[in-house]
Amino acid sequence: MLKRAASMILAAGLALAAAFTSMPVQAAGKTYSSELTGEQISTSIQNQRPIAVMIDNDKRAYPHYGLADADIVYELINSTANSRVTRLMAIYKDWNNVSMIGNTRSTRPTNIMTAAEYNAVLVHDGGPYHNNAYFKSTGIDHLSGGFARVKNGKPTEFTEYIKSGQVKSRLKSAGISASYTKNVGNHFNFASSEVDLKDAYGSGVVSCTSVSLPYAHNKSTLKYNSKTKTYDYYEFGKVCVDALNKKTPSFKNVIIQEVDLVQLDKNGYMLFNCQGQGIGYYITDGEMIPVTWIKSTQTGKTRYFDGAGKEIEVNCGKTYITMCPSDTWSKLVIE
Repeated sequence: MLKRAASMILAAGLALAAAFTSMPVQAAGKTYSSELTGEQISTSIQNQRPIAVMIDNDKRAYPHYGLADADIVYELINSTANSRVTRLMAIYKDWNNVSMIGNTRSTRPTNIMTAAEYNAVLVHDGGPYHNNAYFKSTGIDHLSGGFARVKNGKPTEFTEYIKSGQVKSRLKSAGISASYTKNVGNHFNFASSEVDLKDAYGSGVVSCTSVSLPYAHNKSTLKYNSKTKTYDYYEFGKVCVDALNKKTPSFKNVIIQEVDLVQLDKNGYMLFNCQGQGIGYYITDGEMIPVTWIKSTQTGKTRYFDGAGKEIEVNCGKTYITMCPSDTWSKLVIE
């Protein structure tokens, strides 16, 4: 009896230790549930860190390369000048299998704090001195500039792209680990099966087939595709088409956060007050609910809660996230 009891205690202890230290649960065979999308991907990259790439969203930089392959895409205002131009931060788990990403540009403090949530390596080309304090306080690893230049007939600032193999070699030469340096687990609270918002929340759910964001320079819009049950990304008055693979960036989930912004200097450099809490929306499968977002620390995950204070379950798939400035929140159009 003593032996059996000891064996049971040991087994329980080992199970508890494994639960505490493990990455997302591995499925049978050679796949596991991605910490970024909840979908099944190869265990060969299970411990590989994501990269978060700054991609220009100026019309002169269009079209994008590799954007449709990103697992998560953030669209954030990059400056209070130039019609409040936005910039994209695309997060990739299987980054070495994307042959070209870009074009890549500079980063901002908000991107540093957001990329840190994923233990990602931030890939960019420079940025204002305001970044320095945030690189130090978050301790985030990053790679700046020095990637491939492509002759595309555009000004120099629109010619830098990341090609397959470059990130791997740059990480090695910089002494930066390509594997996770801490256990971040799943980024979202993924649902074990598809969540129907009407079933889960009843009368509090609003139909949502189109989201028009108050970004004057590109008129970002997400339109629901009932065939794929995802939201296709539109800008500059037409559907976005990735020049690399001719696919449209499309997302199972759309998250919109209302966030105050702070202008840092007369040049328009700015940051969002993304550490704290505020309101927003979670959108999936043609439906929408109001949420509260909370980010407790600079490097902590942003979490999303329903009206009852319960963390929402997010459907498996790709996610688009934007922080909409409080001063233009009223201009957000949801249909």
